[in-house]
Amino acid sequence: MSEREKLLREISAAQFAAWELNLYLDTHFPDARAGALKNGYEKKYNALVAQYEEKYGPLTAFGDGDERWTAGPWPWEGGIR
Repeated sequence: MSEREKLLREISAAQFAAWELNLYLDTHFPDARAGALKNGYEKKYNALVAQYEEKYGPLTAFGDGDERWTAGPWPWEGGIR
């Protein structure tokens, strides 16, 4: 597994944990421990996304208008491996 794939898995895991805790808090809102865990996973997710985007470019099409979307080879040109 490449470093890029490992980073994407970490991003996915942090996003999943934050989302599940968010759902839990919908019905258990006074649980301060779960709220703190959710906030921690959100921070971890944001840090991992920033790390990914610094190394590999934008992760999503929604952002600050980063021009790296059009730079480099396209996937059909052998750009993503």
